[in-house]
Amino acid sequence: TNSCTNPVIMKIHILASTDRPNSYARKISEYTSQWLQSNTEASTTVFLLEDYPTEDVVSGNYGKPSPRVKKYNESFLDADGHLFVVPEYNGSYPGILKLFIDYLPFPESFFKRPVSFIGESQGAFGALRTIEHLQGVFGYRNAIVYPERTFIRRVKKHFDPEKGLDSELHQTLLENQLTGFVDFTARFPRD
Repeated sequence: TNSCTNPVIMKIHILASTDRPNSYARKISEYTSQWLQSNTEASTTVFLLEDYPTEDVVSGNYGKPSPRVKKYNESFLDADGHLFVVPEYNGSYPGILKLFIDYLPFPESFFKRPVSFIGESQGAFGALRTIEHLQGVFGYRNAIVYPERTFIRRVKKHFDPEKGLDSELHQTLLENQLTGFVDFTARFPRD
């Protein structure tokens, strides 16, 4: 296991990027949060899109968020870096994630902010296409995308909420991504 060499505590917010209850995105988010807190100098908070106040955005009130949406968004954005754990839905990412992104302030939400991605799916490619789609969105939002990504394929078979990934190689890649992202985030301090 690598340990972070950065003495500054980085605030990393992790988003379980689906509103599906008891999702693997949530389990992976909680696992990565615990791993980061045990193995790096990061403080973490897990955000669940199942808690997002979708009833406040059904009217298409873009640019004028309700107090609940504004509070959720501000809480999420108050971080040094953002880690998105994203399931594959129909060859892309969940619609709730797009809705969430669309209701964040533009362009400042991710402008020069570090982001990282973990994709997960029941299929053989671990949400590769999903993350590629998201990288385009976050490129447009002027985020600083951390180049290492993890793709968890056949998630029910290969991921355990207590132990992580069942392959030593894949677990090492995940841990390297997490540790590297904390160090990467430290290079881009918030204004």
